[in-house]
Amino acid sequence: MLLEGFHPVKHALRFGAVVSPLLTTNLAATVNLARTHAPDLVEVYARATEVAQQEFVRRVGRTHPTGVAGFAERPDLPFDRNAPVVLLDNPRNLGNFGATIRVAAGLDAGGVLSTGDVDPWHPTVLRGSAGLHFALPVARATSLDFAADLIAFDADGEPLTGPIPDSAVLAFGSERHGLSEEVRNKATRIVRLPMREKVSSYNLTTSVAMGLYHWVVHRAS
Repeated sequence: MLLEGFHPVKHALRFGAVVSPLLTTNLAATVNLARTHAPDLVEVYARATEVAQQEFVRRVGRTHPTGVAGFAERPDLPFDRNAPVVLLDNPRNLGNFGATIRVAAGLDAGGVLSTGDVDPWHPTVLRGSAGLHFALPVARATSLDFAADLIAFDADGEPLTGPIPDSAVLAFGSERHGLSEEVRNKATRIVRLPMREKVSSYNLTTSVAMGLYHWVVHRAS
């Protein structure tokens, strides 16, 4: 998998990826950036291969503001983290898709699944996650028949109250069309997030963040 930029490489390294080759157009600048933004990885960045801009573009496909890129094998992580899994129901915006993975990783979710035809490992999705695909399992859903509760989020649902089980699957609809009928029919509960009157919806990433934060807060209490 291509990792474009300092931060995707940083996150992949922190979660166990072997990034090889690791490329930079300016080794000294990259090491200085590591000292301020990833001091735990300075020695790794110091071993990066410095290449000319032309060679960087040839291998990566384009330039990058940080002048850093790398390549790593796609991990095969199990969905066994004892935390809710996020299900994205036919997401359409690749940047939003990646951002939800970043949020899910930050809140220590059990993983991210998706339905639909968008590849969850598409390069644009990977850029949106800042490399945090390597922090938790990310895959296409092969079935909607989950052993655990499927809790779907929709503006017409019942108020979200009380704890969310660690074993739950939390479903969020696409940016334009919302939840599919299949997910609605499979859901054990349909809930809504608090929202001011006259506001029609939240961004997908915001909804996922709010849902997972509700789980975290109630779990801690």
